[in-house]
Amino acid sequence: MGSVILQSFRGYRPNWLPHDAVAGLAVAAVAIPSAIAYPAIAGLPPQVGVYSSILPLLGYALLGPSRQLIVGPDAATMTVLAAALANVAANAPDERVAAAAAVALAVGVFCLLASWLHLGVVAAFLSKPILVGFISGVSISILVGQIGRLTGLRIESEGLVAPIVELVRKAGSIHLLSLAVGTSAFALLQILAALRSPVPGPLVVVVFAVISSAIFHLEQRGVAVVGSLPNALPTLGLPDMSHLSLSEVALDAAAVWLVSFGSGVVAARSFGARGKFEVNADAELIGFGGANLASGLFGGFPVTVSDSRTAINMTVGGRSQASGVIAALALAATLLYLNEALRILPTPALGAILVGAAISLVDVASLREIWRISRMEFVFALIGMAGPISLGVLRGVVIAIGATLLYVLLREMRPHDAMLGVIPGRRGFYKLHRFKEARPIPGLALFLLQGSLLFFNVDYVKARFIVIARDLPADARWFVLDAGAIAQLDSTAAAMLADVRALFAEKGVVLGIAELHKGPRDVLERAGVLDQIGETMVFEDLEEAATAFDRLPLNGPPQSPCLP
Repeated sequence: MGSVILQSFRGYRPNWLPHDAVAGLAVAAVAIPSAIAYPAIAGLPPQVGVYSSILPLLGYALLGPSRQLIVGPDAATMTVLAAALANVAANAPDERVAAAAAVALAVGVFCLLASWLHLGVVAAFLSKPILVGFISGVSISILVGQIGRLTGLRIESEGLVAPIVELVRKAGSIHLLSLAVGTSAFALLQILAALRSPVPGPLVVVVFAVISSAIFHLEQRGVAVVGSLPNALPTLGLPDMSHLSLSEVALDAAAVWLVSFGSGVVAARSFGARGKFEVNADAELIGFGGANLASGLFGGFPVTVSDSRTAINMTVGGRSQASGVIAALALAATLLYLNEALRILPTPALGAILVGAAISLVDVASLREIWRISRMEFVFALIGMAGPISLGVLRGVVIAIGATLLYVLLREMRPHDAMLGVIPGRRGFYKLHRFKEARPIPGLALFLLQGSLLFFNVDYVKARFIVIARDLPADARWFVLDAGAIAQLDSTAAAMLADVRALFAEKGVVLGIAELHKGPRDVLERAGVLDQIGETMVFEDLEEAATAFDRLPLNGPPQSPCLP
């Protein structure tokens, strides 16, 4: 464990400190709006967002491997957390805060266990199409969730269509001043983005909204405001879990962990490619574990890599996690000394910030690229998107996982195959359907199967063998399977190959196998299939098979070679 503590500070140079100080202040400035806005997604008080923006930075600085990644609240993670909190018996504000902290602790433990078990590979479990679709679906859920904050209405419906129908039904009760504040804040965000403002748009919106609230007394005019925040830093302690079911917390934390780690590592690898630094998923799990444990022990909620904060840190020139530590100190000072300013911040402005964040999560460019590359993968992206919109975020996680498994299964159910031949004057063997000049070897059929042979695709492959056997030329004497691309083979496939051997034998054709890997060879040997095929019909490669075939007598029945 000692080898991972403060590893991001190894080789630190004193001349990096000015860069880290400026980057830390910039990260804090970007963090303030989201720190106050994101808790609203899960029905948590604003100060919890500030707590979750301070302590995780210190936890990641202690255990995280990356010099430049910045952790913090994330919209997708918050939406999954909101669905998780709806499942537990937590109605009072204090109970919801305790439940969120308990989930953060569980996520931290899961991260450390997953690192110990080397489960960083799980980061690749959710394919890019599924993840892009899922996060886009989450963003649409966030957009719908801001209807009440932007209009001043109490929206009680859930899902996608029902809240919009309720909005239309209650249109006459919209609080126009709240709508004006939210619309103005969103318009300002878009203008600043179009102008590529060097000052982060959400920070400008917060300052603008606070000043407007003070000048026009928006609270007295019926506009909802954030309200008073505790004028103190969080204290260390375990959350009160007396009202919680540990099994429910564990299950909900597993869903939060999968989404936060999956999206976090995808973001980390994206920034790693941009900043030319390597991302080790197992090492990042330790950093994420430290960040979430620190958050949960100080009354925060689960966190992951923050896109906006990491982008600012890299753009401004942060050199190490010292920028994260400085950002944490700046946020703590904000909580202690700018409490009154944050109190009068209008919630429609926060809704506008969340709308802007949600829109940025819809990766239209990636969806367009997926459509261009593969229509099938685009369908799975739509499945990932539909889950959180139509069935809720937690069910959406299950749908995303199920869609990934289905996607992998469909790709493996019908492995590609090809008949091989030779090209006069050239070495090697070539696919007959791809190379017009390739010709089959008279009497010798060479068949390439590209994919594992497992129980779920055995029927399809056997059907292909039957078709090929029917279409073999009359002079065929040998049929050799090129098994170089068969990485796995199970007992069901072994039984199928025994049937295929018998099928070819009935047609007077001898079955052989070339380039058989150790794993499949062991299965076929234990199943007795290699004994049926015969040792002399098992070849190291296709060249050996072709050479053995050339040694056969020109006349006479098909036979196995008698190699020395």
